[in-house]
Amino acid sequence: MITKAQDKGSNGSYELVWSDEFDKDGAPDTANWQFEKGFVRNHELQWYQPENAYCKDGKLIIEARKEHVLNPGYQAESTDWRTNRKYIDYTSASLNTAHAKKWLYGRMEMRARIDTAAGLWPAFWTLGEKGQWPSNGEIDIMEYYRGKLLANIACGTSTAYKAKWYSNTTPIKNLKGKNWSKTFHTWRMDWDSTAISLFVDDSLLNRVELKDLVNQDGTGINPFKQPHYILVNLALGGDNGGDPSHTTFPRKYEIDYIRVYQKKD
Repeated sequence: MITKAQDKGSNGSYELVWSDEFDKDGAPDTANWQFEKGFVRNHELQWYQPENAYCKDGKLIIEARKEHVLNPGYQAESTDWRTNRKYIDYTSASLNTAHAKKWLYGRMEMRARIDTAAGLWPAFWTLGEKGQWPSNGEIDIMEYYRGKLLANIACGTSTAYKAKWYSNTTPIKNLKGKNWSKTFHTWRMDWDSTAISLFVDDSLLNRVELKDLVNQDGTGINPFKQPHYILVNLALGGDNGGDPSHTTFPRKYEIDYIRVYQKKD
């Protein structure tokens, strides 16, 4: 069995260019990670805050909690879902490397244990550094909600904020072992100038060629020929996550490591 220390060098034709092993207890390393704050996207139920992410025993823990506190941005007459909620009922955390690290092509890998309780929506994904979503490009290396794993790639269309999705889903009940969600698994993306391939435990979930991922807006821009940064988060509810009201809290998304490899040449 390869230990974390042994696997910090090379991986086949790839060599390690960046990693976070989360070996130091306490707050995540701000040289690598910055935090999203507040209500952010997808009409989700959680308020993102740094306090819900911490490193312990060699893992990054993103913890979803049930709380009931005033929304500091509340505006009684607002029509914006972010400010017309008087209370925050759940908190969680979302981290990204946008301020620190971005990569063009390579292998991105995460070993983690995801909680599959009702209403939870954990993810490990990337966004392109330039352009308005989705024309900046999105890759969902790992996404889970409502009983299924998703492996998604999205580019832009001629309509603002409307994505062209290339998605594959896998019900977790079809994966090996009734205790699948109780154990750690490895998600991986292999991305080069020809294609993007997404895996879990070395099983291919989705593959799309880059020639098919040009933004469909007449610009000819391919958002997957630019550097991307990494995001990890644990969302709740919202447009896709389902209903968490019967789930007990707190809930944890546990990440053993995140690593980025690139070709030696």
